[in-house]
Amino acid sequence: MESFAAAGLICGVDEAGRGPLCGPVVAAAVVLDPARPIDGLADSKKLSERARERLAPLIRERALAWAVAEASAEEIDRLNILHATMLAMQRVVAALGVAPHEVRIDGNRCPALPYPARAIVKGDATEPSISAASILAKTARDETMRLLDKAFPYYGLAAHKGYPTTAHLAAIERHGVADFYRRSFAPVRRILESR
Repeated sequence: MESFAAAGLICGVDEAGRGPLCGPVVAAAVVLDPARPIDGLADSKKLSERARERLAPLIRERALAWAVAEASAEEIDRLNILHATMLAMQRVVAALGVAPHEVRIDGNRCPALPYPARAIVKGDATEPSISAASILAKTARDETMRLLDKAFPYYGLAAHKGYPTTAHLAAIERHGVADFYRRSFAPVRRILESR
């Protein structure tokens, strides 16, 4: 482990799924290999779904280390979305299997970590390791939504990925609040209270 840290490994961390009404918040951590660059890394929100799906396996193949972790809807309700996001980030850095020299986190806050950490606002657009993490987090969460969509097709999760669209809110009104919904989120809470 120490030789890795001495080499100055930079770990990028980002999350996906803070805004949706259901499912986990997913964090990813990536340590890129300078000897195996990946063209086209960018903030996952600026890439098409096809581009993300093309880049994700390249990142997993070429990175020195990567991991994905999450915090569940139940944990989001218990802790709140910010603290659940920090928990997912702590889990993903612990799952990495290497000791990074520095952890760079997209946003304006860092979770408590056993390594030096720095928050970088809009880091997913400026730091390649954070861009890579944003792509892994987004593709992993989208896959979770597609799997939930197969089990619960009437919510339309594959299309809106859990975000509060008009169609999604109408589907929750019609079909009720499943276990994987975030009951503390205002639109879901309002539907529960109106029943």
